[in-house]
Amino acid sequence: MNIKEIHIAEEFSDVPYGRYDEDGPDNGQRFREELLADAIRNFDEVHVFLDGAMGYGSSFLEEAFGGLYRTNGIDKNIIKKKLKIFTELDFLRDSIWGYIADAKKE
Repeated sequence: MNIKEIHIAEEFSDVPYGRYDEDGPDNGQRFREELLADAIRNFDEVHVFLDGAMGYGSSFLEEAFGGLYRTNGIDKNIIKKKLKIFTELDFLRDSIWGYIADAKKE
C-alpha cells in the first residue's frame, strides 16, 4: 500500500491560518493545492497529522478539506477511502469530515 504522511505543523506551518492567499501565506487553499490534493490523487492513503500546530480556524479547514471536492472535484467517496486524519482533538476530525460532507461543487 502506497501511503503519504503529511505533518501539517512540520511540513506546512505551525500556525495555519485563513482560507486564501490574501489571508496570509499559510492558508487552506495553498495547503490543499501544494500538498493535499496531489497526495489524494496519487497515493492509496493520505495520513494527515494535525497535532503540533497552534490551532486551526474553520476557514483553513473548510478550504483545505472541503475544497478537495468543491474546487478540485475529487469524489467524496475517494476522499473518504483515502484520507485518514490523526489528532488528539476529536472535534477537529469531526469538523473536517463535516466540511467534506457539506461541500458543494463550484
